[in-house]
Amino acid sequence: MAPVHRHPVRAGGPRAIALLAASLALALGLAAPPGARAADETPATAASATSAPAGEGAPAKAAPPPAASSAALAASTLRIHFDRLRDELANNQFGRPLVMESTQKDDRLIGEVFARIDQPFPAISKALQGTTNWCSILILHLNVKRCHADADALDMALGRKYDQPAEDAYKLRFAYRLDAATPEYLKAGLTSHDGPIGTHDYDISVEAVPLDASHTIIHMAYSYGVGTAAKLATHAYLATTGADKVGFSTDGKEADGKPKFVGGVRGLIERNTMRYYLAIESYATYPASEQLDKRLADWFDATERYPRQLHELERDAYLSMKHEEVRR
Repeated sequence: MAPVHRHPVRAGGPRAIALLAASLALALGLAAPPGARAADETPATAASATSAPAGEGAPAKAAPPPAASSAALAASTLRIHFDRLRDELANNQFGRPLVMESTQKDDRLIGEVFARIDQPFPAISKALQGTTNWCSILILHLNVKRCHADADALDMALGRKYDQPAEDAYKLRFAYRLDAATPEYLKAGLTSHDGPIGTHDYDISVEAVPLDASHTIIHMAYSYGVGTAAKLATHAYLATTGADKVGFSTDGKEADGKPKFVGGVRGLIERNTMRYYLAIESYATYPASEQLDKRLADWFDATERYPRQLHELERDAYLSMKHEEVRR
């Protein structure tokens, strides 16, 4: 069984490798450079049932939700796991009730966050329902260059962490699902079979339960599979552009006594898991369309609390870029 790591936790020549390294710098936050898609790679739409019209809080009718008893069991399971994490939630480098976990299992990378959000459950539940809401969440991420919502799916353009025309970005379609929505439990998410540079089977899944009248327990998981091309590209990226990038989990201490953060593929999945989680928080805090400026500023400020892992752009550059991308 593959190990689960938590925080805190004590075929080509030079030209091909260079291309792969450059591609990974753009790709594995869900992005790819122009022209990187193979000829037979076309965005696939995961199966999804008919949904209600997209809109802020408009739920999609995916496969029939679990019976009330199944939702109650899932809610109880999440609460039990959250309670088991209470020591880590109270004592961690984040300075807040949040635990990061990462797993590398065979050909799949998984990042997870367990956290308490200072928002009531009804607000979180509403924020996580509907494709338009999910577009508003995902567009906060640096790599998302455009997002258009259909009734039961999201058409996205994914590219560099810097300003880039949407037509030059990788096109990807995520199917939206609503697995459960009761007064005591919510589970929703996104899936896509295809991804850039040999990655596949992307999944973003979120479940939430009320902790009390003002707080919500949330569990978010972000994962994807890696094929041969992705493995080669990852190796090249981590040996060059990504050599100094780290995640949040620690593995002992550096010579100067400071925490030694994990790097490699664990660092990679942890950085993007945190970016997507913080996007959910920011949208839930400022969900109204007229609150876009506050939402963007909140996400940027949240990522800047962890500059060693997440800093990429200066504030003005990020805000300017995102205002343009939201309009696309």
